[in-house]
Amino acid sequence: PHLSRPLPSPLLATPLTSLGHSCFSLTPSPQHTLSGHSNKVLAAKFLEDNYKVVTGSHDSTLKLWDLQRGMNPKTFLAISRCNDVIAGRGMGSTIISGHLDQKVRLWDARSGNANEEIMLEGKITSLDHLPERQLLLACCRDNTIRLIDLRQKSVVNTFTAEGFNVSLDWSRACFSPEGKYIAAGSHDGTVFVWEVATGKVRSKKEHSSVVVSCSWHPSGYLFASAERTKKVTLWRQ
Repeated sequence: PHLSRPLPSPLLATPLTSLGHSCFSLTPSPQHTLSGHSNKVLAAKFLEDNYKVVTGSHDSTLKLWDLQRGMNPKTFLAISRCNDVIAGRGMGSTIISGHLDQKVRLWDARSGNANEEIMLEGKITSLDHLPERQLLLACCRDNTIRLIDLRQKSVVNTFTAEGFNVSLDWSRACFSPEGKYIAAGSHDGTVFVWEVATGKVRSKKEHSSVVVSCSWHPSGYLFASAERTKKVTLWRQ
């Protein structure tokens, strides 16, 4: 491939099932089992106090679970299937959800009401948040990634590229830890990395099948991308 800089060499390529066992089996059994959704759950995030969890489902609801006071969740009626949620650091009582009806919804966790909606131009497959700069990232099925200023509640930039194709309703895009870059996978196995400041594609990393998810290590020096064929590749930046 033609790259703007040399392709980082893969450090690791291992089946997702193996990687998941070694990374996520932190206890011998689950601490909590949260039952209540009637369709598949696509996202779960801790709120800022770490005692509450919000989940988003294809049953068109969000549920807020209190892990200290009991397991009866507060249910938010979202109308449309939910693909991702944002909560936690810098969010306070606000929860943000992305949906297949092309809307980003901002919820008040205390009242359960959707106070604001932001309409985009494609089904929303994932969200990411840069709390220090109040920026939200929305990956969409119209083959774009939208950058939203949460103070203005509006799209301030759109990232796309020749050959970039969001092929799945659950494709995941992400910010780099310092917010300088955005990464997302494409249908043909390419990982696109954009510079936020310029909107230009900085590098492309080649997989052999559809890339469904990307994630940076908090240090910013390691980057992981996952294929639909259950293989995760770890790259040195």
